[in-house]
Amino acid sequence: MHGLVHWNIPSTDLVRSRKFYHSLFGWKTRGYVPDYALFTVKDGTGGGIAKVEKMPRPCIDVYIEVTNIEATLEKAVKLGGKVAQPKMAIYGGMGFMAALLDPCGCRIGLWSKK
Repeated sequence: MHGLVHWNIPSTDLVRSRKFYHSLFGWKTRGYVPDYALFTVKDGTGGGIAKVEKMPRPCIDVYIEVTNIEATLEKAVKLGGKVAQPKMAIYGGMGFMAALLDPCGCRIGLWSKK
């Protein structure tokens, strides 16, 4: 009832962000209005990518579950992103986390069991 049902990613370049997230995570996007695209996530909660003039700070703070953090960070860099935080263990054996910056500078967290 109170779970995540939709979330937005700000973008200074909507075309570039749509391509980045599709290539990195396989998300399918479709234009909704000129400055906004909806995305769907297989077996997960989708959302939207909204065009902004300047990246807000903080951007958003969400974590995407991935199988291999290192491989995902490497792929993100190849796609024009940057590593914002390398992989680190989460206290209490709760898995591992890292963060990337997409090509427009939006920070996205990554989480994995291993």
